[in-house]
Amino acid sequence: MLKASHHTFANMFRLTQSGCQKCSHPLAFVSLLSARQKLTCLPCYCYTDERTSQKENKQMLDSLYRLTVDVHKIRRLKSWVLLRDKAYVQETANILTDMGANSTTVASVLERCPEAILQPPEVIKAQQYLWRSVYPDDKELVKNIERFPESFFTFIHKENQTNNIQYFQELGIKKKIMSRFFVTAPEIFCNSVDKNKRMIEALQESYLKLGGSEVNMTVWLVKLLCQDPFILSKSPGAVKNNLEYFQKLGFTDSEVLRLLSKLKGLLFNVTSNNMESSAVYTKNIFKCNDKELKQIILNCPALLYYTVPVLRERIEGLLTEGISMEQIKKSPSVLELTTQIVQHRIKKIGSLGYNKKYMQPEQLIGTKKDFEVSFNKIQPKSQRPLFNPVAPLDVDD
Repeated sequence: MLKASHHTFANMFRLTQSGCQKCSHPLAFVSLLSARQKLTCLPCYCYTDERTSQKENKQMLDSLYRLTVDVHKIRRLKSWVLLRDKAYVQETANILTDMGANSTTVASVLERCPEAILQPPEVIKAQQYLWRSVYPDDKELVKNIERFPESFFTFIHKENQTNNIQYFQELGIKKKIMSRFFVTAPEIFCNSVDKNKRMIEALQESYLKLGGSEVNMTVWLVKLLCQDPFILSKSPGAVKNNLEYFQKLGFTDSEVLRLLSKLKGLLFNVTSNNMESSAVYTKNIFKCNDKELKQIILNCPALLYYTVPVLRERIEGLLTEGISMEQIKKSPSVLELTTQIVQHRIKKIGSLGYNKKYMQPEQLIGTKKDFEVSFNKIQPKSQRPLFNPVAPLDVDD
């Protein structure tokens, strides 16, 4: 009896050391019987039972298989779609085909956005008609649907979208820019026109108060929206509070305009409290006065956007790589780079024979493209021959 109990406990112990075949979680919280049979943890076990109680739509599956869609991918990522009673698989595929999509594109779209087959054909055709007002060329339209299927199939609010297109056109925003918004920020078209209008009017009012001219206002607004279209999802109050905080720091109106341009719209993604915490930390870590703090922020406005833990981690990473606080203070833009990017760039420059002890932050800053250009300028110098291979040799020497 004791021996049998010991044997059972040993088996149970071995099972708890095993991992779930589905998610690799420990099996400690699943019954011994179910663990022996399926080796699944409790969440997966319950989920499996729940799924098997609902049958997948066989007609839907057959239609997807005929279109060579990877059903396993859908089942893994969005299995709930396959449980729906009603679907429009072939109808959706036909609409995409009529627009010029080939079979590979159709399969790709349905794999990545299976929700598309749940939309009635008339809804998709209405969305197609709406998008054609921005993408007159079907070839370009299909290309963007393939790249951003969810923007086309899941962000549908015909009335708001139509009204916002008209409103943006009245503002002077060109179709090329609107087409970019359609795929990268479809949410802003689903906002009510009144909401977008209130935010844009708040931005325009702020721009004029800061000394901007009406002549340049549309250009400034379009640039701001291109940098961060999601600014329209914020509240006008956030704009007012953040601008007031800049005035509290002592920035002039022209300097605030510079900050708005450099921050690329990110200014309105943070609260004044977060900005104040970052500013206080920056002032303390660099041991600077108010005037120096202003200059550092003007050189790198993103300091106000990053949280204190992020700034602390990046500064510590730079110090570990041998870059001094004084160097960081002179080139604060280096803090826009993650520690991993800094390490990668230092290693890459070091491969040319440069001692990282003598590296400057200026060699590291910039986008990936900027760094590659800078790196290519350094590279030829290190590989330059000791003599000119074209010049004739002096035989007497």
